[in-house]
Amino acid sequence: MKPWLWLPPKLAHDFSPWAIDLYSLFQSEIIPTWNSFTWKNLVFKNRLGLAGGVDKNADHLPAWSRLGCGFVEIGTVTPLPQKPNAGKIFDRSVQDQALWNKMGFPSAGAEEVFFNLKSFKESATLPVLINIGKNRTTANELAHVDYVQLVHHFHSVADAFVVNISSPNTSGLRDLAKPESLELFLKPLAESQRDYDIQKPILLKLSPDLEPDELKRILDSAVKHEIDGFVLTNTTLARNTQKQFPTEGGLSGLPVQLQAKKALKVAVAHLGSEKTKKLVISVGGVMTAEDVFERISLGADLIEVYSALIFSGMHFFRKVARTAHEYKQEPTN
Repeated sequence: MKPWLWLPPKLAHDFSPWAIDLYSLFQSEIIPTWNSFTWKNLVFKNRLGLAGGVDKNADHLPAWSRLGCGFVEIGTVTPLPQKPNAGKIFDRSVQDQALWNKMGFPSAGAEEVFFNLKSFKESATLPVLINIGKNRTTANELAHVDYVQLVHHFHSVADAFVVNISSPNTSGLRDLAKPESLELFLKPLAESQRDYDIQKPILLKLSPDLEPDELKRILDSAVKHEIDGFVLTNTTLARNTQKQFPTEGGLSGLPVQLQAKKALKVAVAHLGSEKTKKLVISVGGVMTAEDVFERISLGADLIEVYSALIFSGMHFFRKVARTAHEYKQEPTN
């Protein structure tokens, strides 16, 4: 078992940012290139990136680049700073390879994250996707105002936006994906792009707990409003672990693997020829190099990881790069 897994979950979680920065200093400055990919003028040197929820405030972007990420999804970022939910917010199970969280979009706020990101982007080419969400005090009827505000605020430094309407830890957030809310939510979001000559892609991050018909309906509505892609999926409310986690909060890691793969298969099949125009990112239960290349074979354009970094270590990105040849994905450096 990895040494840090002997630490209490919250202590390990709090210590990890410092460990990431320190460990990365001993890594190559060159991002490993395998199965490189270009989409809407964004160049991904490899298909494996960091999932949202790890680097919430863009504090560690140089480290992720050194660790071998092909791209990074920062956030979730909210317009105003906000603290985590009250009470216990993080736990894990090594036996289940599961992470549980009830964080609820803790964020330094748009101003601070913009400063961090602008400083990094002045000298870096690593694609950065910004996961955006509403403040918990914003009513759902006004949620679009928060998201549109964030699109405008970050437009000059974002490579793409990930619109998070699927976290189970912000009360009522998933209701935005219901039919009566989704149309009203997507329309102003899509219209916000018309203010710019250079439009930044907008992706929807969706729940693994959707039934296939619900997912298809959301995909159809998103295509109608010219949403550019999808991140499949967020954490799950399902409980299929030996350890007893609280019923509230979201599970990630191995327990969400089957749901994430099912959502990917449904989305790719349903989008059909429309898939060639959209970016599909698969996340959830990607624990091994084999998992990475399986998701690519299932139709994902890009893959994200979070839990694998906890249970396997920070070398995961370069480990995948070294084994790429086994899956006919030859690394070029």
